Amino acid sequence: MEYTQIVYEVADNIATITLNRPDKLNAFTGTMMYEMIDAFDQVDADDDVRAVIVTGAGRGFCAGADLSASGGETFSSGGSDIQTDAGVPRDGGGMVSLRIFNCTKPVIGAINGAAVGVGVTMTLPMDFRLASEHAKFGFVFARRGIVPEACSSYFLPRLVGISQATEWCYTGRVFPADEARAGGLVRSVHTADELLPAARSIAAEIAESTAPVSVALTRQMLWRMLGASHPMEAHRVDSRGILSRGASDDAREGVTSFLEKRHPDYPVKVSNGLPEIFPDWVDPTFD
Repeated sequence: MEYTQIVYEVADNIATITLNRPDKLNAFTGTMMYEMIDAFDQVDADDDVRAVIVTGAGRGFCAGADLSASGGETFSSGGSDIQTDAGVPRDGGGMVSLRIFNCTKPVIGAINGAAVGVGVTMTLPMDFRLASEHAKFGFVFARRGIVPEACSSYFLPRLVGISQATEWCYTGRVFPADEARAGGLVRSVHTADELLPAARSIAAEIAESTAPVSVALTRQMLWRMLGASHPMEAHRVDSRGILSRGASDDAREGVTSFLEKRHPDYPVKVSNGLPEIFPDWVDPTFD
């Protein structure tokens, strides 16, 4: 796919996806949705990519859905041009969030400016969110006569707690980066010049020091267990994971490199070495 609204780059085992409509503060469109999904497909297919950074071009991260083309009718036909068999249009932000959720690589949001509406909800399934001191956030849906989307009713309370989630969503107000950090939405706040280096530092530590398959499995274990009803579900998955990974060449290399005091070189690739440790987990469908 040729990208027109994002930029996709890979360097030093880190993929960077840059939302690239700076004249519109990177407002979200159907085209951007398809391009982001395709970019994450590239991420999963490339064993050289160990982590992903998502950021925005110019002074905004993503100012939400592009309202300029259809005005008051922007949301009248639903969230995308993809419909279920029952004729329900699927929410475009939700499809992006689900694709990020299913990614096999860690995802870091480097939020450089305004992140409003889908601009903030798409970041919720990312593993870390770092913000520029100039960033602003807003779950503004009630102020636009709609409701939260992009699976945010699942992710947001789990990240920040139900009380904080309801306050931000009920009021729909826009708030600064310091409040986002205090409320648990972002990990840290940085100057504009320090934001991307800080994100790359985290990505580089993952890329240089960890087994790719172990990180991929750990990512899914942590996220999926957010919805578990009992710790026994985690115990089942943990047990399968330890059995599979413990017998792998990665485990042998991890222990041997530690004992030999050298940098590890993990041989197993995500593309062909990812074991199935979630046999009881069924991928839900939208019908």
